[in-house]
Amino acid sequence: MADKQISLPAKLINGGIAGLIGVTCVFPIDLAKTRLQNQQNGQRMYTSMSDCLIKTIRSEGYFGAAVNLTLVTPEKAIKLAANDFFRHHLSKDGKKLTLLREMLAGCGAGTCQVIVTTPMEMLKIQLQDAGRIAAQKKLMAAQAQLSSAAGAAEPAVETRTTAMQITRELLRSKGIAGLYKGLGATLLRDVPFSIVYFPLFANLNKLGQKDPNVKAPFYVSFLSGCVAGSTAAVAVNPCDVIKTRLQSLQRGVNEDTYSGILDCTKKIWQKEGPMAFLKGAYCRALVIAPLFGIAQVVYFIGIAEFLLDMLPKHRA
Repeated sequence: MADKQISLPAKLINGGIAGLIGVTCVFPIDLAKTRLQNQQNGQRMYTSMSDCLIKTIRSEGYFGAAVNLTLVTPEKAIKLAANDFFRHHLSKDGKKLTLLREMLAGCGAGTCQVIVTTPMEMLKIQLQDAGRIAAQKKLMAAQAQLSSAAGAAEPAVETRTTAMQITRELLRSKGIAGLYKGLGATLLRDVPFSIVYFPLFANLNKLGQKDPNVKAPFYVSFLSGCVAGSTAAVAVNPCDVIKTRLQSLQRGVNEDTYSGILDCTKKIWQKEGPMAFLKGAYCRALVIAPLFGIAQVVYFIGIAEFLLDMLPKHRA
């Protein structure tokens, strides 16, 4: 098994397909997670995950957060493929992977993913939170209109911001560095996540293997992905809250701004208390568990290998 060659293009395709299917199923919950994490103690728009989802679907529709499909798919493809790549090279000496080597492979996977996908992650945060900011402004305008003596104020014109508009503005004002805002916090979240997730998944999955040379049944891979994903997600949730806050370019009424990781951590602790670092943890577990469960099943089916094997036959 150690000497078996891997096809990196096939792994990337499998990871992309897996990510696309998984994200399609859970992206509304991921949107709720972002909005709940960005909510501070000022103007609270949502009381819970279900309240956030109901209000979002009413105002924006189910596919209001469809940006996830294009921005998150590469993240899953790179993470899954990179982990396989590092595990393959760390086991070339013919020895079984130790826990330390499994953690190193996860560390490498998380680092590769962050370097490539941080700009996509940042754009996703802006677009996911835009609805919350717009709803808050609309509510404030309505309250101002009611309290106005004239009561005939012009309603605010709602404009939708696109990923291209955000990208152009960041490149114009801050250059490439603007797209990597929150890189340190993203590393603090995704590298530990991968260090926890991949070894835990691999060892849970092994429990369902009757033979080391035969893949575990699909339901074992699914359950292993769910358990490992939710465990790793909750473990790094404080870092996810900090990352989300730092990457949000727009703020709601009376909401704090942050100069860096330490400043963000200090302000959240002092003004919102330690439980604020668990904001969205329930949503995040609900997102990550099925996302990685589905992803691992699709990934291990090996759709890309089947498609790539068919290519020479078509040429003939």
